[in-house]
Amino acid sequence: MAGKCVHKGCGKTFSDPEEACVYHPGPPVFHEGQKGWKCCKPRVLTFEEFLEIPPCTTGKHSEIDDTPAPEPPKVVEEPPAPAPAPAPAISERPPVSPAIAPPTPPAKPQVEEPDSDDPELEIPANATCRRRGCGKSYDGSIAREEEKCVHHPGQPVFHEGSKGWSCCKRRVLEFDEFLKIPGCNEKTKHMFVGKAKPPGEEKVESVRSDFYQTPSSVNVSLYLKKIDKERARVDLSANTITFDLPTSDNKRYQDTYNLFAPIDPEQSSFKVLGTKLDLTLVKADGTSWPVLRSDDKWSGQRIQVGNAGRA
Repeated sequence: MAGKCVHKGCGKTFSDPEEACVYHPGPPVFHEGQKGWKCCKPRVLTFEEFLEIPPCTTGKHSEIDDTPAPEPPKVVEEPPAPAPAPAPAISERPPVSPAIAPPTPPAKPQVEEPDSDDPELEIPANATCRRRGCGKSYDGSIAREEEKCVHHPGQPVFHEGSKGWSCCKRRVLEFDEFLKIPGCNEKTKHMFVGKAKPPGEEKVESVRSDFYQTPSSVNVSLYLKKIDKERARVDLSANTITFDLPTSDNKRYQDTYNLFAPIDPEQSSFKVLGTKLDLTLVKADGTSWPVLRSDDKWSGQRIQVGNAGRA
């Protein structure tokens, strides 16, 4: 009898209890705008990137959710503050004229999605509907015209602890409850593969990068989503790094960084993650790096060890 796996990051329909399941065993972590999972290290800023963080653990499918609950926030009692000294009298500001309306914040950009699947694309077995809040798996025994996709066409909204969708009014407090909010819009046919990508590879001109350093190493992050681990190439030499990073969505980033100071390429390493490439560059001479690349603008101040810098 087929069942639906409740493990975070999986959600597939399965009939073989021994089938491998790739999932997140830890609870989600949202802190100061960053999003991720307690069981692995990637942290991202947008909800779309959070949903694309690859699962980190392989086990068996289950219909019982054994994900540990998020830890309650620690309450630190602080001693009462001393009474403030009397301040000189300050005249009150005049009230704002009701005739002048406060500025309206700019609307958040909406992520466009294809309306339907390309009929020329093959749908893989156990593919999951891409529309938010649906999660149905592909069943080849059901005619596509008979499918009903109940989903959320809006964006996730997290505000002051409450969670919900911009397309409907329901708000909840827990992330697990948010994932269970039923869709508010219905379409015929699910969207399992979307539209075919146009031929040709899109060149990525530049990517955002951050770095921080210790006395012995420089730790760099290049932010590029969906890097193809099998085809990615990072060539390390004493003074340069050459990148050739194709992605699974038909993009490619190629560049050569001339480093500020020499490194030990044999001891240095890199790791491909879901939304970025992390490098650990072992310094050859212990020099403090004010910038990552030799041609970057240098303000004249050296970045302190342990602090992050934007490249």
